[in-house]
Amino acid sequence: MYKEIRRGAVILLGAALIASGFNLFLVPLQLLSGGVSGLAMLTAYFSPLSISTMYLAYNIPLLIAGLFMLGKRFIGLSILSVVGTTWFIAIIPTPEKLLSADTLLSAVFGGVLVGIGSGISFRVGGSSGGFDIIGSIVTRFRDFPVGNVLVGLNAIVILAMGYLNGNWDLVLASMVSIYITGKVVDLIHISHIKVTLFIITNQTEDMLDRLLTLPRGVTLIKTQGAFSHKEKDMLMTVTTRYELAELREIIKKTDANAFVNIVETVGVMGAFRRR
Repeated sequence: MYKEIRRGAVILLGAALIASGFNLFLVPLQLLSGGVSGLAMLTAYFSPLSISTMYLAYNIPLLIAGLFMLGKRFIGLSILSVVGTTWFIAIIPTPEKLLSADTLLSAVFGGVLVGIGSGISFRVGGSSGGFDIIGSIVTRFRDFPVGNVLVGLNAIVILAMGYLNGNWDLVLASMVSIYITGKVVDLIHISHIKVTLFIITNQTEDMLDRLLTLPRGVTLIKTQGAFSHKEKDMLMTVTTRYELAELREIIKKTDANAFVNIVETVGVMGAFRRR
């Protein structure tokens, strides 16, 4: 229960950061963040409809698609993020006096805030909705960094803006913003970075019982100490960098004397759960 409450709180914090990036830096200068939020902004800039309403409307079909592809828990947290972001967009006021009149500075700081908000949502198992869901579906089947996927999708929306309003200065600044957003997401959400753990333990069965509760496979390898000639068991598992802390905690609690070698994995072939 505590973990679920913590996840929900982090999701809402991420939503507040995303909405702040929109309303404080991007919207006042009519910049776009790209993706579904960019579509919502573009619609609002050229119509009387509000950004918050369109943000929610555009996200609904993607959330439904994600429900079938990504699972109820992930989409449940994503729904919380979308609803939270919609609400924060509606209540956070756009400043009458610009925080920065410099288009590039606004693009940078807006991109950083949106990236942090999206990244921390990913870290606790959800997303900020929109193209994040499409990015998660792609990276589930292909080992691409999430941020790079989002940048590619968002660029389409940004180019559409240039075609519609003809102001390519805003287009270029918006592209800077979504590029920074993508890089910040990758900096925070590092599930595409894999690590391999080699665990030599005397508590094999207890260790296996705990490790197999995680969504990762474990291989049992019989080994022999070169000096002692004693038979020992070595467990090998591949996981993601951000899941490493939980694995370390399990190992310490099960066998504090276990010898663990952790190496970064260049690539993975075969069956490996992406999420």
